[in-house]
Amino acid sequence: MDEIIEGISDESERPPIRPRISVIGTGYLGATHAAAMAELGFDVVGVDADPAKVALLQAGRLPFSEPGLDELVQTHLASGRLRFTTDLAEAVAVSDIHFVCVGTPQQSTSHAADLRFVEGAVAGIARALSHDGIVVGKSTVPVGTAARLRELLGALAPEGVSAELIWNPEFLREGKAVDDTLHPDRVVIGGASAEAEAVMREVYARPISEGAPFLSVDLPTAELVKVSANAFLATKISFINAIAELCTAAGADVGVLADAIGVDARIGRRFLDAGLGFGGGCLPKDIRALMHRAGELGAVDVVGLMQQVDEINMRQRQRVIQLAIDACGGSVLNARIGVLGAAFKPLTDDVRDSPALNVAAALHLQGAQVTVCDPEATEPGRRMFPTLTFAEDATEAVAGAHVVLLLTEWEQFLGLDPVDLARRVRARIIIDARNKLDTELWSAAGWTVIGLGTGVTPASADTSLLQLAGA
Repeated sequence: MDEIIEGISDESERPPIRPRISVIGTGYLGATHAAAMAELGFDVVGVDADPAKVALLQAGRLPFSEPGLDELVQTHLASGRLRFTTDLAEAVAVSDIHFVCVGTPQQSTSHAADLRFVEGAVAGIARALSHDGIVVGKSTVPVGTAARLRELLGALAPEGVSAELIWNPEFLREGKAVDDTLHPDRVVIGGASAEAEAVMREVYARPISEGAPFLSVDLPTAELVKVSANAFLATKISFINAIAELCTAAGADVGVLADAIGVDARIGRRFLDAGLGFGGGCLPKDIRALMHRAGELGAVDVVGLMQQVDEINMRQRQRVIQLAIDACGGSVLNARIGVLGAAFKPLTDDVRDSPALNVAAALHLQGAQVTVCDPEATEPGRRMFPTLTFAEDATEAVAGAHVVLLLTEWEQFLGLDPVDLARRVRARIIIDARNKLDTELWSAAGWTVIGLGTGVTPASADTSLLQLAGA
């Protein structure tokens, strides 16, 4: 027995003490990262200045919709590895690694990123440090920000306490955030010393063991990785939307064209779908912040490229609005329009800069009677545009409609029965602003399906019902 006890107490046999983690900010990024770190086996405390949000999370509920995240939060609240608080100082005191996951919204007066929350988080951590630690930035920031934050951390940290600031950009997608965090396709660490890099390799040991590349880079490169990835995706989307306009003029089919060029491994098929364009809380503000910062640094080609990408994307919304007007005979005044979709994309309730809601609101302002349906984003949509009408389901949204608009490609909408819906509308015209419907199936049910870059225009729709209705 003594030999067994002696063996257990031997230092070499003790498991290593895992670093404790604090996550500052509990929005999409922070709440997901906190829960994922708990799933990876760490003790985690999430911090937010909003008491209502903290109370909700501590009760195992989310202030937003993200598939699988509520279960993960509940699991690790129960396991004891995860908790939430408004007390930043207490969270910092019990943690060794401090992830900064606060928002960097666009400034109200320019395209520049608003860095007040990031600066405040780093300053708060610095003042609360009671022992050595690592501050890890995950928020998307303009290049050059981390160097200034490193100086801020050094100036405010207590004497005798060693604190290192590094950058670890996030690559999560709303709707797939849990999987993207637990199983990232790469881990990027910027500006880390050998000691800090070793700690971060421990934090991400499981994804690394699964084959995720671990890239150790300098601070500016780490800051640019995320925003450059977003800029490239935005450019790809705007490219195919520009080509869709050409396809419409030439009578070509942009979907078939995208399939053909997407076979080329240098191009790829993903993000090559023509449609209403991108929105949400990341791509639009990130490319604008990149544009602004590039202008400050004199990188004029980036400014020009991002300007065109942004303008093409915004024009897609106006094109869909015009398609709806044309489908209604030149005016939407008093026309009933059924809108399928409010979130900026499926699997989320996020309506920030949502093209779908933007189009619906614009048609409403032109006198249309607009009814919107979305599986998750009804309440956020109602808060943003309280003058719009929201329906509980798609059949209610399209009842008596002169034209139906598919604006968010939820599976629930793609699986609708066109025969059943045909009995509920006034005119069988649907604008597929995401080019996702089975056109043959809907056409067989008597619908005119108008896509973007598909060669079908409102001129080919049967507007006799609209004319009879006086719309």
